[in-house]
Amino acid sequence: MTAGTLIAITLRTCFRFGLFVLAFPLLAHASLPQSSSVPGGVAIIPLGSVSASAATPQTWFGDQPVLITSDHDQWYAVVGLSLDVKPGPHELRVETGGETKSLGFVVNAKNYPEQHITLEDTSKVQLSPADQARADREIAVIKELKRHWRPAQDTDLAFILPVKGRLASQFGLRRFFNGEPRSPHGGLDVAVANGTPVKASAQGKVLATGDYFFNGKTIFVDHGNGLITMYCHLERIGVKAGDTVSKGQRIGLSGKTGRASGPHLHWSVVLNGVMVNPELFIPAKHRRQ
Repeated sequence: MTAGTLIAITLRTCFRFGLFVLAFPLLAHASLPQSSSVPGGVAIIPLGSVSASAATPQTWFGDQPVLITSDHDQWYAVVGLSLDVKPGPHELRVETGGETKSLGFVVNAKNYPEQHITLEDTSKVQLSPADQARADREIAVIKELKRHWRPAQDTDLAFILPVKGRLASQFGLRRFFNGEPRSPHGGLDVAVANGTPVKASAQGKVLATGDYFFNGKTIFVDHGNGLITMYCHLERIGVKAGDTVSKGQRIGLSGKTGRASGPHLHWSVVLNGVMVNPELFIPAKHRRQ
């Protein structure tokens, strides 16, 4: 059975059964991420008070289920907003006790700065037909991984930084490689020496690992309910798909594999299928200023 077949089976299974399991409460007192209702941000939307007799709300943004949690006796939808979402009014579909309604919220505009990067290896910018075909296949696989849904009652929303180092590139930068525009930066780059231990940001299960043309050696950790972290450009992968990992557990070593101008860790956070700003999940006292 191929990796692609396994991914497809996993996705079908999770979507078939995942929403049913969401009927059970999640965290009783979650540490909510910072609310930032902008492209690439996270919208924290209140859904009402928690009641012992009321069912847990179920929520969708488009066709993607949304993480629901409770904090101080209130239900919240934790909605990931893609970098290309249009500013303006949007709606969640909310179902509670068999009743479905739409709940509106607003996405505000945000302009991200530009970043210009020069790569000596031009083959990572101007791809050969073979490399382009490989990259296209891998992009399709990663897109499916990002949409993965595993119901869980213990999703930890308070992340730790996977490594300690200088923040080299922030999330959302409009990137230019050798003068050519490319996709916005979908994570944080932390400059660290080659071979620096990389730790899991929170407890979860290893969803997949791989060696990709752009991302290099990469680990995907599934934290449940549509929350996934990615650790890219690694020198070494120290876990395998299906492994359970704890917060702070060493999972690999940093490197410069894939399209990288030097050794660093690229760390991404995926929420309901889209890349969002990882810093929103770092508790305030640990956020970089």
